Amino acid sequence: MLRTRMKALLAGLMAAGSLAATALIPATASAATPTPADECAIAPSWSQGANYQARDIVTYTDGTIYIAQRDNPGYNPTVSTYYWAPYTCGTGGNPYPNSFVVSEAQFDRMFPNRNPAYTYQGLVDAMDAFPAFAHTGDTTMRKQEAAAFLANISHETAGLYYIKEVNEANYPHYCDSDQPYGCPAGQSAYYGRGPIQLSWNYNYKKVGDFLGIDLLNNPWLVETDPAVAMMTALWYWNTQHGPGPITGHDAMISGAGFGQSIRSINGALECDGKNPRQVKSRVDRYEAFTGILGVPTGSGVPC
Repeated sequence: MLRTRMKALLAGLMAAGSLAATALIPATASAATPTPADECAIAPSWSQGANYQARDIVTYTDGTIYIAQRDNPGYNPTVSTYYWAPYTCGTGGNPYPNSFVVSEAQFDRMFPNRNPAYTYQGLVDAMDAFPAFAHTGDTTMRKQEAAAFLANISHETAGLYYIKEVNEANYPHYCDSDQPYGCPAGQSAYYGRGPIQLSWNYNYKKVGDFLGIDLLNNPWLVETDPAVAMMTALWYWNTQHGPGPITGHDAMISGAGFGQSIRSINGALECDGKNPRQVKSRVDRYEAFTGILGVPTGSGVPC
């Protein structure tokens, strides 16, 4: 169900253009600004195909009230959660109850030398496609999961510094021509990109199909669009267990611990004493990030 909703949502995003962050537009002053008590009473019915601006409030067909988080050409509020959010009447604005547990200032502390292509807003926008990420359990659990994810992608990219694979000699090697869809973007187009260094044509196809974005034909989006880049990393974190028994997300919400998130990403090469230096790098970053967020590391830290 989530996959179907996300594919519909993100297909709409691609039709509208870049997924890059769009600033919220302040409400325009008018002579008849409603009071919080009547703002929902006068909310017009949502109309498919109508042009809405950020902060417009509408009544959906079932009577539920929604507020536009971003300008959109009449996307369905029950599907396009990137553009719409449920609205609590009388608040005078979008309460954003599911805000990220990591502030932008904390993110900047974690990644002081990051590449400008990686943005805080890009991460926040990408999270709309994975609502369970850092929104499961109590505040401590949410912060621990956020720290674990950020620590792992920090290790993978040297602090969010690298946006693509450094060794260009490897680029032609990531096209599996035996796949029925081939390599339409070119033999050398599927090199490692983004926070998890997504590579190979079949992986771009798999991620793109899940997200509803044509990454097979346009793999460059992973290095040019901040939200798409983060979506690929969150896709792996939330849906793939790799060489481990569970996903990184499940490792952090089940109590298995940070070590199991390492195992899901690169356990076959790092865990069980195979590469203690790499494991230590991940653990050091996790400990630093949980310190910034003010929470304990929890049990099961090494793998």
